[in-house]
Amino acid sequence: MELWVDALLIVVAAILIDRFIGELPNAVHPLRWMGNILDAINRRVKDRASFSATVIGFLSYMLVFVLFCFAGLLVTTFFRCAVSALASPLWGEVAWIIATAFMFKVTFAVFSFRHHCDPIVADLDAGRVEDAAAKVQMIVSRDTRGMDAEHIASSCCETVSENLVDSIFSPTFYFGLLGLPGAVMFRCANLMDAMWGYLNEKYARLGYFPAKLDDVLGFLTSRASPFFVAVAGYLLGMEWRAAVPAAKAEHAKTPSPNSGWSMTAVAAALGISMEKKGVYVMGTGPMPGTRDVERCCRLVELTSIIFMLSVTFILYALTGIRVQLFFESYVQQIWGVLF
Repeated sequence: MELWVDALLIVVAAILIDRFIGELPNAVHPLRWMGNILDAINRRVKDRASFSATVIGFLSYMLVFVLFCFAGLLVTTFFRCAVSALASPLWGEVAWIIATAFMFKVTFAVFSFRHHCDPIVADLDAGRVEDAAAKVQMIVSRDTRGMDAEHIASSCCETVSENLVDSIFSPTFYFGLLGLPGAVMFRCANLMDAMWGYLNEKYARLGYFPAKLDDVLGFLTSRASPFFVAVAGYLLGMEWRAAVPAAKAEHAKTPSPNSGWSMTAVAAALGISMEKKGVYVMGTGPMPGTRDVERCCRLVELTSIIFMLSVTFILYALTGIRVQLFFESYVQQIWGVLF
């Protein structure tokens, strides 16, 4: 098949896997393994305030990037070669498409936040505010004890809209640009930023490099996100015209240089406000309710699909698939030398 056909099939298959199969069990998820490696390194670092901690952070990033990039490419290369040898090159190509789609899916999540938010919405609708507050603690870093229903719903909308960039736009953009190595490149930086990117006594300068890399890699995708939110908002009959102006005016309200763009755009399109007490209030509408959480999930899901079928697919068909095949050729050579 033509490479552009392969590229389209991979992107569509990855979306379908995400929708109908979802996440791997936590015990076998590559991000869990990556986290275990980083935890092991973290326990062994003593001096966290000097330049050496920054170097360790950089070397740790390179370790997990090379390790998991090689593992992913090894899987895709193995399926292509093994099935080609057992059946035919055509079936080997089909196996490679499926394997690449699964490996790609591991790096992003479009529909998973609905699975987290639905039980919270159910608790709020039933008046179980304390139960909802306990569940929302699993998706936010703030203390949710004693939180009221409006701020619980806001927390859900904030998390879903913030992750539009980190969990979808950025990993899929770099997959399109550089293939599977690009998606792993971003995912490693983002996970390390989440784990180590705190300028406090515990982590000091250990997470400096991955945190800065995460900011750099998310720069373009975060600023592009309001335009895609506007398109999806238009298709859903929401206040789409407000998305881009709101993002330009309010994006700096969040501590992160990138997360505010998608959050403010989503809040404007939904016509709601989002509030993290003592940190920010974005939007000019009322605080969200449970229906707004559902609308937020639907908006972010459609925005993601539009982005992946346009930007990700086109980039992957033009460059990413070729970059991936280039690196897979070297993996195949290494495999041949070893085995």
